[in-house]
Amino acid sequence: MITKEVIFLLIGGLGFFFFGMKTMSEGLKKIAGDRLKDILNIVTKLPILGVIAGAVITCLIQSSSVTSVMVVGFVNAGLLALRQAISVIIGANIGTTFTAWLVSVMSVFKITHYALPLVGIGFAMNTFSKTRNAKFWGQVIMGFGILFVGLGFMKDAFEPLKQSQYLKEVFISFSDNPLIGVVVGMVFTMLLQSSSATIAIVQVLAFSGVISFPAALPLILGDNIGTTITAGLASVGTNVTARRTALSHALFNIIGVAYMLFFVYIGWFEKFVGFIIPGEITLKNIMFYIALSHSLFNVINMLVFLPFIGVLEKMCVWLIPKKKGGVEIGPQYLEKHLLETPSIAMGQAQRETVRMLGIASESVSIAVKSFLANKLNKLKLVPELEQTVDNLQSAITQYLVELSQRVLTPAQSEELPVLIHSVNDVERIGDHSENIVELAERKVEKKLPFTNEAIEELTLMWNELSAMMIETEGALKSSDFRLAENVLIREERINQFQIELKKSHVARLNQGKCNLKSGIVFLDFVDNLEKIGDHLSNVAQGVAGGMRWRVQKKPEKMGLNI
Repeated sequence: MITKEVIFLLIGGLGFFFFGMKTMSEGLKKIAGDRLKDILNIVTKLPILGVIAGAVITCLIQSSSVTSVMVVGFVNAGLLALRQAISVIIGANIGTTFTAWLVSVMSVFKITHYALPLVGIGFAMNTFSKTRNAKFWGQVIMGFGILFVGLGFMKDAFEPLKQSQYLKEVFISFSDNPLIGVVVGMVFTMLLQSSSATIAIVQVLAFSGVISFPAALPLILGDNIGTTITAGLASVGTNVTARRTALSHALFNIIGVAYMLFFVYIGWFEKFVGFIIPGEITLKNIMFYIALSHSLFNVINMLVFLPFIGVLEKMCVWLIPKKKGGVEIGPQYLEKHLLETPSIAMGQAQRETVRMLGIASESVSIAVKSFLANKLNKLKLVPELEQTVDNLQSAITQYLVELSQRVLTPAQSEELPVLIHSVNDVERIGDHSENIVELAERKVEKKLPFTNEAIEELTLMWNELSAMMIETEGALKSSDFRLAENVLIREERINQFQIELKKSHVARLNQGKCNLKSGIVFLDFVDNLEKIGDHLSNVAQGVAGGMRWRVQKKPEKMGLNI
């Protein structure tokens, strides 16, 4: 019978379990430090390396949810491609089974008896140790102890339940109808937001004699579906590729459960587990059977999907298509194998920079037009475009740094730093688009009035800058000196616009036509347009004369405008 004491012990036990997991996970992450990113950086086009990386990271931080959220974040930032991310997530599913093996220890070594001393030892290490690593290991030990304190409370909570015939009949029904067990396991994991917690509860229930091994199998399968909700939630508001990554996690587990459920239903899966661990299932070893089942499902599913990662990728792309006008967040032209042919690699880097400038220009255009039209509905595109520009700056710069380590001609050696400066200038253009977004939001939300004369002046300045962006892109694309010279001429006009618009603003202010707060936004808008013009002229200077011309003729135009 479920009493108040049982409920309190279960709630408190779960609380200790979660707190212990979190404490241990944070300590392990601090010990691992940047090595987590280093592990992800080794992921190449070989899916098996991604699987290994995902499994290792999840073992280190004891949470597949954290790994999957991290992967979604990396994909959103353009640091991982979809195919690479899928392989890492598959590995994370294997790595998370380590927790079940850890929990199984309590059935053999009675580790709950030593849990409280471990909490004390870990706390002492964390508090009094002089080195950072010792403090972090103290945090891990303390978390480990707290985790098993929680498991001890849950075991005590389930102890009276083994006398309940009704509860036993409910769990027996999972053996007869595994689909119900899958749904229950899925819902529990969604509610708890932790597959490790659900499996731990199943293990403790089995250890207490409340649930049989056949009844535990559907719960394990459902647990693997429920855990995908975390990555799904993390992908809300991210780019298309990140949402596809979260979907791949769900599809991997749902499809895996769908075919594995058949083998559970006919009893083959249970027999296979019994083949690996022969002998009678008892209360002392049932935890290990459950841990093995959890691992087997994910390992078998990995072996099934590994050759078909490309198919899974296409399914995700088909189910979540790119929106019209969407932008690919990663580089398109930076092929690593071309680095051995510097002349071609330089051309590819230039093509990627042209693409980057086009994206930055689109970002500015959306922000400016929204400002002038007093409409905010399209501004949500700007952060994604700006993020893409930032990612491309990092990718192109890294590519050019690697290229600089090859044997280059004198001309290529001079051209390379010019291109790096151009990339930095384009990135700053993207930053200014975000500044204009903030001005547009302030203008609309605070209902700041602008005179028709002010809007007309800003429109004329924007038209000049828009033409300047088009010509800069053309000059960079075809190394057209004539277009580059036109850009430099337009910059003088932009500078003149800035001077004239400030004068006219002061005149309107003196005549009482202009709102003071509107005036501040007006001037900030003009300054942002002028600074964008400066960065465009820096790019044009690189095309027109290279670094030496830039240093000798225009030392102030070194991409340092902010």
